[in-house]
Amino acid sequence: MRIISGKYKGKRLTAPKKLPVRPTTDMAKEGLFNILRNQYNFSNISVIDLFAGTGNISYEFISRGTKSITSVDSHYACLSYIKTIARELEAPIETIKSDVYSYLEKVKRKADIIFADPPYDFTVDQFEKIATLVFENELLNPGGILIIEHSKHTSLENSVHFSHSRKYGGSVFSFFEK
Repeated sequence: MRIISGKYKGKRLTAPKKLPVRPTTDMAKEGLFNILRNQYNFSNISVIDLFAGTGNISYEFISRGTKSITSVDSHYACLSYIKTIARELEAPIETIKSDVYSYLEKVKRKADIIFADPPYDFTVDQFEKIATLVFENELLNPGGILIIEHSKHTSLENSVHFSHSRKYGGSVFSFFEK
């Protein structure tokens, strides 16, 4: 895994093999950040990274100047790895150990971008529950978006607040807006 652009461009990161993760591919990440770059000034936004895993997406935001990032995961070793890399990068990434659904039910913080990369074997209902909780609890700032990464074999097009999707190889980013 590597950081594609920004301050830490080209930095390679090697996550421990025992982590239960599937990091977003470089090709998909590059496509996603090309889209976001045209919509946001990264230094002025806040981000919540759900199912953060290795922190791959969080590091990409930090590298591009985002100053407020919260990484949420239920796996202690994932968060420990994110904390280690955040210290190395001197990056202000807040880590929270929590089940994502519990976090979304309780959190009061709003963000400009909420990114979720749950396991690809989730059911459509499990994916949609993320969107439901984000919008019912009004967790996005005005103009904010929810992005859910999922397999090309899953369709979220009929979900409430679905806006559009982009496919990169076997991965799809579905965008949700108010």
